[in-house]
Amino acid sequence: MKKHYLYKAMSDYQNLSIKQWALEDRPREKFMAKGLQSLSDAELIAILIGSGSRDESAVELSKKILSTVDHNLHELGKLTISELKKQKGIGEAKAITIIAALELGRRRKVADIIHKDKITSSMDAVLIFQSLLGDLPHEEFWVLFLNRSNKIIDKQRISQGGLVGTVIDVKIIMKMAIEKLASSIILCHNHPSGNAQPSESDISITKKLKQAGEFLEIAVLDHLIIADDSFYSFADEGFV
Repeated sequence: MKKHYLYKAMSDYQNLSIKQWALEDRPREKFMAKGLQSLSDAELIAILIGSGSRDESAVELSKKILSTVDHNLHELGKLTISELKKQKGIGEAKAITIIAALELGRRRKVADIIHKDKITSSMDAVLIFQSLLGDLPHEEFWVLFLNRSNKIIDKQRISQGGLVGTVIDVKIIMKMAIEKLASSIILCHNHPSGNAQPSESDISITKKLKQAGEFLEIAVLDHLIIADDSFYSFADEGFV
């Protein structure tokens, strides 16, 4: 009988929202008392989702979500709404909240980089695009527009595709570069497969853009391929 009441008490506790938990178990109060750095990844996610499922607390649910990606926030950023919703207790609203929070973190990192330095090497551009593209499940093609001092004028997504490719229009890219009065551009796209090596189509489009740029006096400084934690630079390999 005592065991029955114990299980019932545990179940009732797990079903409570964060506001109803004991003080020492509330991530928000822990944040106020001990600071942001005191919170684990699971506790931060628990604050986002607010409550758990019928069977577990928000923190336990958050731990379960993290376990599906081996507790890797980079991999968590790749999950779609439908994939997050596979977890019992995660509906569309909670899934969107998690994805939105990760996107804000990504954009903050990019903004810090863009407003700090001009582009002096392939790694400077990689740091920008790795944050944008490194964990995407689909392919995107971006262009970085630079002035004569290699300072960033703007960055623009040109196209978005599927798992294996995206369509690139040379005329559109050069038209945008002219309108922005760019002196040079850096191309970048990602390989969701994780293989950073360029394909034949990657090499072909780089050659076409380089030729168009030479005619318009807009230098193509580099073409980067981002793949998870690795990258390929056409400039570093001597192809541009």
